[in-house]
Amino acid sequence: MSVSNLIGRETECQRLATCMSENKAQLVVIYGRRRVGKTYLIEEYFDGDFTFRMTGEFNAPKTLQLKNFANELSVQLGEYAKTPADWKEAFFSLRNYLSALPANEKQVVFFDEMPWMDTPNSRFLAEFEYFWNSWGSRQHNLVFIVCGSASSWLIDNIEHNKGGLFNRLTCKIYVEPFNLYHTEKYLLSRNINWPRRDICECYMIMGGIPYYLSLLNPQLTYTENIDFIFFRKRSELWDEFQHLYHTLFAGNDGYIKIVEALSRKHIGLMCSEIADATGLAQNGALTKMLKSLEDSGFIRPNTFYGNKKKNTLYQLADYYTLFYFRFLKERRKKDEKYWTNSLHLPEHHAWAGFTFELLCMDHIRQIKKKLEIGGVLSDQSTWFLRGNENDDGAQIDLLIERNDRVINICEIKFSNDVFTIDKEYDRILRHKIEAFRQETKTRNNLMLTMITTYGVKRNMYSGSVQREIIMEDLFEK
Repeated sequence: MSVSNLIGRETECQRLATCMSENKAQLVVIYGRRRVGKTYLIEEYFDGDFTFRMTGEFNAPKTLQLKNFANELSVQLGEYAKTPADWKEAFFSLRNYLSALPANEKQVVFFDEMPWMDTPNSRFLAEFEYFWNSWGSRQHNLVFIVCGSASSWLIDNIEHNKGGLFNRLTCKIYVEPFNLYHTEKYLLSRNINWPRRDICECYMIMGGIPYYLSLLNPQLTYTENIDFIFFRKRSELWDEFQHLYHTLFAGNDGYIKIVEALSRKHIGLMCSEIADATGLAQNGALTKMLKSLEDSGFIRPNTFYGNKKKNTLYQLADYYTLFYFRFLKERRKKDEKYWTNSLHLPEHHAWAGFTFELLCMDHIRQIKKKLEIGGVLSDQSTWFLRGNENDDGAQIDLLIERNDRVINICEIKFSNDVFTIDKEYDRILRHKIEAFRQETKTRNNLMLTMITTYGVKRNMYSGSVQREIIMEDLFEK
């Protein structure tokens, strides 16, 4: 195995090492957002040394999937293997091949993009269940890894299987995007040494998605890279949105309607609001779509303070998707230097402001570490109070409720310089805190916490800030 080229995957490698050391059959599921590096992780860890490997083909019929299976088996056998008539015959051929190998050696089988193999009326899943229950689960040297970007399929059919695979899964690994620490480490490995503010903005466009980051050119600046990758005619990612969503959610435009509606409301929408915004019926089908988007890493439910389940807010959590709807969908043909030319425009500042809030929520562990509450039981949530004709309402994007009876009320601001609290903003802050105290009837100590790019300027209004976190703190491991 080889892990020298892997960055930020220590936990995943440890899990795989444990699976390899066990003296019993292992059924391992690897899932995560498309382009996050699931296949790369497995290929690097095992150095491409698989007993058998097959990759599902998108939108291909059963006959072609079975032909691909036969071709891969032919390579391993070193001789021609006929195409099986169905998946029952295919798995029986795989069983015969594996049975002929030394019993004292580990056998690693890797089915990549398994959801694409499960074509309509193919009985793929049923035959895989039979293969595993009748033979595979009793082979102490077998490690069977299944992977795919359609996370909801893996969760529903493998992890939460109520039939033949019930309770058969031995290990599940969710491959997350890089955080800022590992993003910076990855960029440095490619001789990209940018200021952290540029890395931060790049993250707010690409997230910690290794494939996107791999497209960055060390010879170009941050803004030149964004123009080249996104706004140049027929650039590398010019059709990424269509490829990303249509391969995962083929034939259902409801998913795109949902993420587009969420892209317009950065704090998120409740289920009923999503239904209103998209025209989709508020029923089980919508619930299933939301769950699929959540499983695939594109949206997330944010807990409303007080655990009011009916007020759960679904928020767009995918940086690229947000960037697409904000800047790419309508503008890609107008200006190939758009990003460089937009740095000082109000819409750029507005995007950076609310996307930095998303980034902070994705780095909550680093925030808690800086607050020195890593060892204190705590939970994060959001809260808002709708306004009326007599009141503007109030909104708090991040609350950290701690077991020591303290609530950090976090105000998040992304700016080009040290942030200044003026008289009007001081009034807004005080109103938020008081509205929260009165509406929730909390008796906890409320601690105003500013999360900014470069800190808060000391003046007559800064004294109300009790804790500060700056961009640099988010780069902690």
